[in-house]
Amino acid sequence: MQQEIIPHLFRTEYRKIVAVLCKRFGFNQLETAEDIASDTFLAAAQLWPLRGIPAQPTAWLYQVAKNKALNHFQRRQLFAAKIAPLLQLESLEEGAYQIDLSEENILDSQLRMIFAICNPLLSAEAQIAMALRVLCGFGVEEIAAAFLSNKETIQKRLTRAKEKLRAANLPLECPSEAMMQDRLQNVLKTLYLLFNEGYYSHSNELLRKDLCLEAMRLTQMLVDHAPTQLPEVYALLALMCFQASRLNARKNEWGDIVLYADQDESQWNQPLLARGIQLLH
Repeated sequence: MQQEIIPHLFRTEYRKIVAVLCKRFGFNQLETAEDIASDTFLAAAQLWPLRGIPAQPTAWLYQVAKNKALNHFQRRQLFAAKIAPLLQLESLEEGAYQIDLSEENILDSQLRMIFAICNPLLSAEAQIAMALRVLCGFGVEEIAAAFLSNKETIQKRLTRAKEKLRAANLPLECPSEAMMQDRLQNVLKTLYLLFNEGYYSHSNELLRKDLCLEAMRLTQMLVDHAPTQLPEVYALLALMCFQASRLNARKNEWGDIVLYADQDESQWNQPLLARGIQLLH
């Protein structure tokens, strides 16, 4: 149980913590947010085997992330140069540095994050690679497989994209409705690729329901947001629901992927994620 719960929570909570921290302190603090989230899970990996799994593991992670964020900005005095002027007369005791990890704020932060990343400042490929990395928690190898590329190329692409976004010092906010429409297509492509990685994964597990469900959750988030209640968003969610309806039937009793006799097996051996990337062209 202990060996499984931390990887599971990393896949589901890491990106939420990063999104909330970026919303609170600015997109130019993306790398800091990633470091804090990583340190939080490192603390869990070190302490839980010794002390046991907390009664509420997710709440434990959120509290540790809050503490680490506060400690970081106090220690580095970044608040004095970049945060305190924005907060003006607010004080620490009054909750100026409170990190809100409520479900509502997590959803809002992720919505802002995905549209902030899918910025025309970056190429379409860089937008999707960044979204898969930061918002969806993909590893560099998984992104490289999606783009039929290599790790070195993807790592350089991610580094350049982060530098551009940091230099632009963009606020982490939802764009105007018109700008949102312009960015929506790449957002939908990202969610499509996320679902497909779950449907035919590059990891040891050929089928990862958690990724499929996360893609559906993020797409549902767009459906629930008035400016993005559009036919193409509903269509993507419908496609995901249709494919998800047979997830349990895609494995046999030995855990192998079920192939259909009337279909070419080589077609199923080609990862759906790699085929999905053709949408970019």
